[in-house]
Amino acid sequence: MKRIYIILAIIQLIAFSSCQNQTTESTNNDPIEEEHEDENTVSLSQEQIKAVDIQFDTIEQKVLKDLLKVSGELRVPNQNRAKATTLYPGVIKQIYIQAGNFVNKGERIASVTNADYIKMQEDFLTMTTQESLAETEYNRQKDLYEGNAGALKNLQQAEANFKALRARKASLMRQLQIMGINTSQINNGNLVTSLNIVAPVSGIVGNISVQIGSYVDTSTPIAEIIDNRKIHVDLHVYEKDLASFKEGQNVDFLLTNNPDKKFTATVYSTGSSFEENSKTIIVHAQVTGDKTGLIDGMNITAHMGFNDSKVDAVPNEAIVSHEGQQYIFVVDEDHLEKPNHSADEVSFTKIPVIAGKSDIGYTQITFIEEAPKNARIVTKGAFFVLAKLTNSGGDHAH
Repeated sequence: MKRIYIILAIIQLIAFSSCQNQTTESTNNDPIEEEHEDENTVSLSQEQIKAVDIQFDTIEQKVLKDLLKVSGELRVPNQNRAKATTLYPGVIKQIYIQAGNFVNKGERIASVTNADYIKMQEDFLTMTTQESLAETEYNRQKDLYEGNAGALKNLQQAEANFKALRARKASLMRQLQIMGINTSQINNGNLVTSLNIVAPVSGIVGNISVQIGSYVDTSTPIAEIIDNRKIHVDLHVYEKDLASFKEGQNVDFLLTNNPDKKFTATVYSTGSSFEENSKTIIVHAQVTGDKTGLIDGMNITAHMGFNDSKVDAVPNEAIVSHEGQQYIFVVDEDHLEKPNHSADEVSFTKIPVIAGKSDIGYTQITFIEEAPKNARIVTKGAFFVLAKLTNSGGDHAH
């Protein structure tokens, strides 16, 4: 019995010793846990930084304006646009313009012909002859009456006939002048067979609505002419923003279909009533400077700045968005002191910010957490740094 107890004790001792050895071995064989980078930090090599042209700078103090964004369209005043028409019906004989041509007011754009034009000139020539005869008869009757050789009734009739013919001739003369016919050059062998249609305003020729041989009357538009030199901007401004617009104030605007080029306009008047189907009031602004490419009816987006203030600001592309939060990347100046980092690497830490007003390519930022003083930030290439951080999926280099 005593021997059994001794054997059991030996077994327990061996087992205990084995456990101790295994524990020691396990402890000795466990890998040393490496320090991980923070999940908001990523490192890039100098080669990567150079390849994507990542640039750094400090946070600047900039004078920025609050920007008000409004929509609108380009308009040409009605007095600077017109549809050319003929004053008398006829058939189009010639067209002297093409769409896109610039024409001056009074310039010939087409000609129209009609047999009635000849008839009016014949009537004028006939009336001229009759008026001359009536004047002669009137003078004869006047002389007879003054010599007591003629009746007053005959004189009065001759006078009435003469004045009626003179009035009829004056009417025909005026009509021919309106048609563009020089009545002093009309004779039986030199009658005008076609009339010129001239531009009512100076400007660019738009749509041409007729062709040679088309019949036109006084209501038929020949061509549309628009003077884009007088183009202005109609801004649709809500009532709450109306006080921000003052006469003489400059407004920058972009074309909806070409947002790369900026134009400038100056406010000159404000509407006095709400637009139909909207709660906006039209603010009119005259386009200044270069008007190249501006066409009546184009949609625009305007930006107006006010309330200047000096704020912490970074270039617009320094701010990136991730999962609904905006961030900037700050250069970790202490990265060399951390384990497993080489001199060839630069570490960047993602810092949450609140973006404010934007102007002149910069955006105001407010830090949610305290940031290092005089920190260098990524001003160009922040999107690449964010992509590198998110693509790592939380698995950091060891």
